[in-house]
Amino acid sequence: MSAAEVAVRPALKELVQWQGRCPGESILIYITVGGAVTPMRVSESDSIASVKMRFQTCKGISGNRHKLVYDGRELARNDALIKDYGVNGSNVLHLVLRLSDMIFIVVRTAGGKEFEFQIDRHRNVGYLKQHIKKKGRDLIDLEGCQELFCDGEELHDQTLFGDFCYADDGVIHLVVQKSAKVDAKPVHKDLELSVVADDVSGVGGNHVTPKIQQHSVDFWFEPVFVNPNVNLFPFLWDMIGSTFDGLKQGNHPIRSSEGTGGSYFMQDSTGMEYVSVFKPIDEEPNAVNNPQGLPVSSNGEGLKRGTRVGEGAVREVAAYILDHPRAGPRLETGEAIGFAGVPPTAMVQCLHQDFNHPDGFDFSPEHSKVGSLQMFMKNDGNCEDLGPGAFSVEEVHKITVLDLRMANADRHAGNILFRKDADGRIFLIPIDHGYCLPENFEDCTFDWLYWRQARQPYSPDTVEYIKSLDAERDIELLKYYGWDVPVECARTLRISTILLQKGVERGLTPYDIGSIMCREDLNKKSVIEEIICEAQESLLPGMGESVFLESVSQIIDSRIDKLSK
Repeated sequence: MSAAEVAVRPALKELVQWQGRCPGESILIYITVGGAVTPMRVSESDSIASVKMRFQTCKGISGNRHKLVYDGRELARNDALIKDYGVNGSNVLHLVLRLSDMIFIVVRTAGGKEFEFQIDRHRNVGYLKQHIKKKGRDLIDLEGCQELFCDGEELHDQTLFGDFCYADDGVIHLVVQKSAKVDAKPVHKDLELSVVADDVSGVGGNHVTPKIQQHSVDFWFEPVFVNPNVNLFPFLWDMIGSTFDGLKQGNHPIRSSEGTGGSYFMQDSTGMEYVSVFKPIDEEPNAVNNPQGLPVSSNGEGLKRGTRVGEGAVREVAAYILDHPRAGPRLETGEAIGFAGVPPTAMVQCLHQDFNHPDGFDFSPEHSKVGSLQMFMKNDGNCEDLGPGAFSVEEVHKITVLDLRMANADRHAGNILFRKDADGRIFLIPIDHGYCLPENFEDCTFDWLYWRQARQPYSPDTVEYIKSLDAERDIELLKYYGWDVPVECARTLRISTILLQKGVERGLTPYDIGSIMCREDLNKKSVIEEIICEAQESLLPGMGESVFLESVSQIIDSRIDKLSK
């Protein structure tokens, strides 16, 4: 067997303790990243953005794709102050890194030929080998090159690029040589890797087909039905079947480095394509088996106010169910993709050793995990990579309708994917809906609120779609699928639907309606929160929910009238 070795010099600076000086009153906090704790002196009047920036500068971490979490809550508003979130001296803040998904790789042969690849950091070394065989099959043979090493440690085919490439914008230079000598050196901030092959001659033009190995059954995977009368759509069965086939062929779940919870890319039977994304309930942010090191919630509340730990999966499914197709309810039309484009999502149960099992694993029912399974959507990146200027008004508006209707507490550019078709048109794909339908509106945030498209009025077709929405019907639909929506969450859906429909009747833009729903300041109630408080104060003892909602509707009319003048 030919041998190959890889030497890598990390692009990040070695972590060191650092304490800055702050004018006036200051407090000492501790920031954790991947288990490492760093003390940092800040002022209570520092903004969240400035704390992130100072830490990134100190540690040599590039980009702005990071989240700060304190006391089980994301510090999402960059313009808010440290003291606004109640951070005091000696508190511990958790920094969750969100590196770019794509890594640029250059493969150079001994003869001077170069091949370029963009590889998802969640892919493994074996995946790259297969692509090298396909792209350079007349020049390269890696059939025998199964042993790769990083800093003296062997890189197995299952090793993820994200596990040893930490740079956010770095390039990996991969060199294929005939000699048996390892050649490795740093190239500025990039990494130059040398793969050594004893013999690359005599390959010929034969295409090497990856061998699929049969494995003994070491997993358990099935859909979850609360209502036995529910029949899954064929496209959901296809997704579940492809995921099952991938597990059956020994293609392991690949944990994403993104986000604050456990998310796993599930592969097809060939191991060359992702087919779905699995998010276990017990690995959600602040849940007991969270793999990102976030502390367990002390009161059961999630990262966003008005949400509960362990309810993210059911909300992911609910967002898909309520994303009705333009042609009508999915139960009637059978269409897979709805108005906003939420990927098909179902609840499943899976048992596999590669999920996060901090207390150990054995093949038994108590180690199985229930969670949401969402169809993987091929994409060209997310909106943080491209910026909103390239998006059409129609594409942005479909996202706004979903978020306003569902009172989304976690809509940012990073959880809107984009895809370009052959004609260069860009389509948006909303994902990550675990913080939809909260119990209150306190943490509703929409990044698109500040995009130019949000200030354009809705089209007549979109207005007609909004008018067709029915909160009562949707609450019954969710119950049919197994979620008896809590009273507070059902109230949120009813109020958000009333606001959205009344807003478009008066010609309000997504920006206008979103500004009513979102807080301008962390500690100042939004307009919709003020409306709810006013309606509650007007109620007499014994009055029911219908009277309350009628009061909310009337106050919304009054507020919109003032806004329109």
